[in-house]
Amino acid sequence: MQVEATERTATADTRQATGDPRRWLALPVLLTGAFLPILDFNVVNLALPAIRQDLGASSSEVQFVISAYAATYAVFLITGGRLGDLFGRRRMFILGVVGFTLASLLCGIAWSPPVLIAGRILQGLTATVMAPQVLASIRVLFPAAEQARALAFYSATFGLANICGQLLGGVLVSMQPFGLAWQAIFLINLPIGLVALVGSLVVLRDSRSEQAQRLDLGGVVLLSLTLALLVFPLVEGREAGWPVWMIVMLIACPIALLAFVRFEARLSNRGGDPLVTLSLFRSSGFAVGLAMALAFYMLSSFYLTFAVYLQSGLQRSPLEAGIAMLPFAVGYFISSLASSPVMQRLGVRALTLGFVLQILGFGAVMLAVSRVLTGGLEPALFVAGVGFGIVMPSVIKAVLGSIDQRHAGLASGVVISTFQIGAALGVAVIGGVFYSVLGTGRTPDAYAHAFTVALGCNVALLVLGALLSLWLAADQSAATRGAATPKPL
Repeated sequence: MQVEATERTATADTRQATGDPRRWLALPVLLTGAFLPILDFNVVNLALPAIRQDLGASSSEVQFVISAYAATYAVFLITGGRLGDLFGRRRMFILGVVGFTLASLLCGIAWSPPVLIAGRILQGLTATVMAPQVLASIRVLFPAAEQARALAFYSATFGLANICGQLLGGVLVSMQPFGLAWQAIFLINLPIGLVALVGSLVVLRDSRSEQAQRLDLGGVVLLSLTLALLVFPLVEGREAGWPVWMIVMLIACPIALLAFVRFEARLSNRGGDPLVTLSLFRSSGFAVGLAMALAFYMLSSFYLTFAVYLQSGLQRSPLEAGIAMLPFAVGYFISSLASSPVMQRLGVRALTLGFVLQILGFGAVMLAVSRVLTGGLEPALFVAGVGFGIVMPSVIKAVLGSIDQRHAGLASGVVISTFQIGAALGVAVIGGVFYSVLGTGRTPDAYAHAFTVALGCNVALLVLGALLSLWLAADQSAATRGAATPKPL
């Protein structure tokens, strides 16, 4: 038994150094699993009026078509990542692809709002099984020298999914292929899911934690409760007018978090296998990387406030608003593809460069909207997008690069969950700032002022991210110097 364990360890070390021989064939298959959840989140927005009219849905039901998916996706991502560590990342990825495809079919044939909402919840659940395995598999299949390039493609996939989501939704709803009013936005997932399934069966190699025992069901319940108490009010609060029971949920969230931490610590002390290995947070790269990811992804409020400014303030159509976002999306996509050599050359300082570019770009956007700077909106959005495309893979590398392979699924679930919580927090808090500043004003100047104030909040968070990236760079430099210093005999 000891010889077999030694051989497995040696094989794992060899694969870590050289990478899986089919890794570049596996990457497009994995990236399909990253593409689908983001596409599905964005593509629904432009179809909501058609869904409401065709199904006779109420305003709250239409809102829940989006929020049910977003909340479910955010709450169960960490559990989904841990399932990959325990039962095999290939197996969980395939299960997630099949489940997401079938859930999309249910959404596409939904005959009532409750059925559509149930399909969206199933989409969110199966996406949490599928999505964390993408980052975890990249961490396991690719050697350290190639991970930056693979993460660049992962980041570019997010950009491509956002672009396709904004444009594809409008095209499908407008064209109504095969006489489908809105159903096509869900049914388009079926051929994509089928391709991902066949590819995963052919080229993906399975991996899991060698030390995994069994699923910590108590941890799953407590963590899911903690995240639900946080995410649901953030997603629904502004639309619902922040009723008292949502405030109570937010107050109860830290209590549930403390109960979860204590439960996990006791389980670990007894020699069990906790859902979340708390020792991961002792790594400065992991903890600071998550803080940067949270501040960085609160930028999701920009999509909301900019769209409202364009459509309500400047009376642009949804298609015109989508086209106005293209400079940002193009900059994001191009820089994602080019981020690998930047990360290899600058290391963790690529984070600082990305944050600075976003600060400059969004600062110029504020000046252009305020008419202090004339004719500079499109270049400013492009620069901000370039910065976004550099930070996205860099912050993921900062988080995943500091953890052991056996926790790759868990860490992947944590980082994606952090992104989703940051997005919900940004929309709730900074979106609230936007509407508070707007008040009863309905003039273009009122919308412009509210947008610049809200975007200023995002710029402040980006400054915080830049400072954290400098601290992380200094910390890593100190650690490198300490490791290089000869120890006295």
